[in-house]
Amino acid sequence: MPRNWLTPLVLLGLLLAFPPIASATGLEFYTGLLTKIMIFALAASSLNLILGYGGMVSFGHAAYFGVGAYTAAILAREGVSSAWVIWPVALALSGLLAFLIGAVCLRTRGVYFIMITLAFAQMIYFLVVSFKQYGGEDGLRARRPDFGLFELSDTTLYYLTLAVLAGVLYGLYRLVNSRFGRVLQAIRENESRAAAIGYPVYRFQLVAFVLAGVLAGLAGVLMAHYTQYASPNLLAWQQSGHLMMMVILGGVGQFWGGVLGATTLLVVEEILQDLTIYWQLGVGLILLLVVLFAPRGLAGLLRRRAG
Repeated sequence: MPRNWLTPLVLLGLLLAFPPIASATGLEFYTGLLTKIMIFALAASSLNLILGYGGMVSFGHAAYFGVGAYTAAILAREGVSSAWVIWPVALALSGLLAFLIGAVCLRTRGVYFIMITLAFAQMIYFLVVSFKQYGGEDGLRARRPDFGLFELSDTTLYYLTLAVLAGVLYGLYRLVNSRFGRVLQAIRENESRAAAIGYPVYRFQLVAFVLAGVLAGLAGVLMAHYTQYASPNLLAWQQSGHLMMMVILGGVGQFWGGVLGATTLLVVEEILQDLTIYWQLGVGLILLLVVLFAPRGLAGLLRRRAG
């Protein structure tokens, strides 16, 4: 086990102990907040895989996040109650959507790639809004599914989200340090050189793109379970921008960037919303300071201070 995993393991222990402590001290609200933070940490980490390690600036990542949430909500609406059906279907649809979008978008570069990913996401957004039978602009209620082994209460959802996030982060750590991850980073640094020495650039990028879409869909499913509601806002371009802000704040291409960015941004938003209606101004100033004085984000800043 790498030495730099000691701090995360300590944090994992604290997170495992938090719900009973919160329940005993009347701080159950923070259990919900931590669940939300972990869901967005998962979504931001999936974006960091293609943005930070693959150099693919996707501005439509919220599409997979929303499709995961809507799949869970629609299946529940149609009477499917088993999580063992809802989860695989949601992840498969998110992956299929990422494959179809990636197969087209990855044939473009630069600003064209950004704009096409945004265009696809907006098309899916308006498609979902047009489905009046599934709530249209009002969104759709998403009943929590049946896992069979346990009831999905707020506390068990917290532990489920924690287990999923820990497992995904471990898998991503192994992935970015594998041959696949190193080739992906080589493509990010110099795509032409990677192609010249024989790597199938398009195939590597497409696999990473689909994997990131599946993980974003997984985060969307958890979000639907958390809020018991699927909103069109989950697919909107603002949500994609929100995820991108988390990655930039935490550190683009830094392994813990997604987790740190999601945690910091959501906590700051929570604090500032209680202080002023102009809380977005404070969030913008913090993001500006990070970009100016910590170009590698909070993860890079912490790594530099640690020596």
